Amino acid sequence: MQTIVIAGGGAGGLELATRLGDTLGKSGRARIILVDRSPAHFWKPLLHTVASGKLDPQAHQIDYSAQAAEHGFHFVCGEVEGVDRARAVLQVGPRRAADGSEMQPARAIPYDRLVLAFGAVTNFYGTAGAADHALTLDHVQDAERFRQRFIAACMQASSRPAYTAVNIVIIGGGATGVELAAELSHAVRELARYRVHSLDPDSDVRVRLVERGDRLLPQLNPRLSRRAARHLRSLGVEVCTGSSVARVEADAVHDSDGNCYPSDITLWAAGVEAPRICVRLGLSLNRIRQVVVTPSLQTIDDPRIFALGDCSSHVCPVKGAALPPRAQVAHQQAMFLADLLARERPGELPHFRYRDYGSLVSLGPFAAVGSLAAATGREVLVGGWMARVLYRLMYRKHVLALHGFARMAVQTLAHWIGDKVTPPVRLH
Repeated sequence: MQTIVIAGGGAGGLELATRLGDTLGKSGRARIILVDRSPAHFWKPLLHTVASGKLDPQAHQIDYSAQAAEHGFHFVCGEVEGVDRARAVLQVGPRRAADGSEMQPARAIPYDRLVLAFGAVTNFYGTAGAADHALTLDHVQDAERFRQRFIAACMQASSRPAYTAVNIVIIGGGATGVELAAELSHAVRELARYRVHSLDPDSDVRVRLVERGDRLLPQLNPRLSRRAARHLRSLGVEVCTGSSVARVEADAVHDSDGNCYPSDITLWAAGVEAPRICVRLGLSLNRIRQVVVTPSLQTIDDPRIFALGDCSSHVCPVKGAALPPRAQVAHQQAMFLADLLARERPGELPHFRYRDYGSLVSLGPFAAVGSLAAATGREVLVGGWMARVLYRLMYRKHVLALHGFARMAVQTLAHWIGDKVTPPVRLH
């Protein structure tokens, strides 16, 4: 019986482990092992809602151990420290408690085939002071840290005899930056309505979105970029395009044109790269540390190792460019590898083909914009309530892949009821 080890429990890694567990693990045809440093999974595209306080991550997390027990795979909690390719062993560090004490020792997990699904982390591009003074949204803990600082800044400002404005600077006009800016505009109003602070949301809280390019959301149609910018400005967000950040300080952000933006909280959402563990694997990498893979998602240095999602570099043979770091790519690659690894006789491996179904970006609780790829190949622009419904269905599709229709429907109903009986934003 072969052993398939999946390193990383993000959107792609967990969907792959679940599918392989159902097809190979339960039947005893293979031993499936998922390794992740966290005990629970959270869908990364929703981190901006945790940062704004709109969503409680506890209600949407999936315990890896429970998922493993239900779907026929094993879960190992620990951080990957390296791979011994000669011995075909994945090296996992010790599992530690919150106080740093060791709960489980370091382990060595042998594999027949290994899938790297590490995801991505923030890329500061060497900007001075960014790593020291800017927050990120790589993990749930990062989002919680931002939310707590946001609430604390509002309360501290409103407790002073003379109100001083709370300045928030978001660097990066991609989907994460735009979605967070829109959610913060609504969050500050809800916190004022519940009297968590006494600031004027329109004048005492300033959210600035700084983008190096000439428009927001460069991956979308320019018409949608302009619509998103207009909507953010209507919410009171200051949109600064064509502004390259030169350095980040504890209380300010400076751009290359000499402008200084005061900042109580700075968040960096301007780009991603593969985590540093990729450097220690001895595999071929691109300039942002992504593992270079063949059309079958095998690493070019070791046919026993595959890579998917944000940590891999797969060049589309049609467009000649690497696929973007998106959950849609990770999902399709996970489904492809689930079929490939389940083959009785591998033979010549098929090639992965990505189909772009479009992109959707949230603009707060009541708006969204995006584009869909029609069957004819034509781009269809969507907005308003339709875009909002489609945006919410993206997460439900992820839950459907992990739990099936019945459980997804029950969870959807439970979350809808919870939204009706609880405040629309977390108050502490």
